Amino acid sequence: MHKSHHIAIVGYGTAGQASAALLAADGHRVEVFEQAPALGPVGAGFLLQPTGMQVLWEMGLLDQALAHGRRIDRLYGETPCGRAVMDMRYAPLDRRLFGLGMQRGALFGLLAQAWDGFGGVHCGTRIVEISEDTRRVRDAQGSWHGPFDLVIAADGAASALRRHSGGVRADTPYPWGALWCLVPQEDWAWPHELRQRYVAARKMVGMLPVGTRPGDPQPRISFFWSLPADGFDAWERGGLEAWRDELATLWPQAAARVHQVQSCAQLARAGYRDAVLHSWHRDRLLLMGDAAHAMSPQLGQGVNMALMDAAALREALRHADALPAALARYQHRRQRHVAIYQFWSRWLTPLFQSERDRIAKLRDVAFRPLGRMPGGRGHMLRVLSGTQHGVFGRLKLEPGFLAALEGLVDKSPLTLPAAPEPAVTE
Repeated sequence: MHKSHHIAIVGYGTAGQASAALLAADGHRVEVFEQAPALGPVGAGFLLQPTGMQVLWEMGLLDQALAHGRRIDRLYGETPCGRAVMDMRYAPLDRRLFGLGMQRGALFGLLAQAWDGFGGVHCGTRIVEISEDTRRVRDAQGSWHGPFDLVIAADGAASALRRHSGGVRADTPYPWGALWCLVPQEDWAWPHELRQRYVAARKMVGMLPVGTRPGDPQPRISFFWSLPADGFDAWERGGLEAWRDELATLWPQAAARVHQVQSCAQLARAGYRDAVLHSWHRDRLLLMGDAAHAMSPQLGQGVNMALMDAAALREALRHADALPAALARYQHRRQRHVAIYQFWSRWLTPLFQSERDRIAKLRDVAFRPLGRMPGGRGHMLRVLSGTQHGVFGRLKLEPGFLAALEGLVDKSPLTLPAAPEPAVTE
């Protein structure tokens, strides 16, 4: 038995959704404050790693996620002339493992249904401040809410409550952003691969199959186009046709898939931040997800980290007698795992999104050979799958979860050739 708390969650993204469902199921009284006037997903698609899938398995949602998502077994990146820069597969790490491309709308629907109190979200309520005793929150209209036993700030990379933690070491925007949209998969030649194409580090195009979502049985691909954060307006002024011509030159197959994009407004704009905190909590305030550890999307771990944060908090509240001990337990468990991803994200991003042409040339020559070396390959695959823990450790996946994946191995429709590399060794 554990003590029941009255908990406020600020933000209804993945971290807030998963936390609301998990904590309410454990008997906590949960209230959610969401600034959007109506609830809905934000973003196009993402790659769910085994670590994130394990959380959905614990929540009893894995089968539904698999029904909508698209199994991804390979991540492949190349230059326009066909030179391979990156080629990574999950099988050398463990033949049971794979990624799952999903639409934001699909995951949003699953997590929303998992919380019985879904209808109790305070929509259109932007929280801008927390009281000195960290028990109450104030919205943009000046109204105070609370008191609460615990306030969870899950309000994203641009968190308004991060500063109240008192432990911010760095909080800076990335100089590069992206354009996103969903396009029909149709006859796409690589339905089980994340495919990327690079022009030095100045341009990156990504195509990730993300399956279907409730109410839309059409399989889709999440399309990604990187550009400087201050270049969105110039891109729009350049016109859609000029951009289409450029895309067709770089990657004709990708250009054929975006034929339904008829206006610049159909491509969503995304910006990113790098936030590093000494402490993720102060008194009764706790930061979670991107509010606690925003990073570049280069490693594609945002959704997975949010799900793992929520599961770790539930366990910490279950096994600590007092709230301060629970929050310390939560941060200790999660911070060491997150730190290695923030480190690699910070160092890898200039290799793929920057104006440093010499670094990009070095990447093209060295990145793939490093991934074939026994030590480097194992580390890269663990980082890819979310199972790297610290510099040398490995995050163990639950035997029950691996057993659930075991039955899927022989059912895969993949026709990819077997990866030639031997199994990863420690």
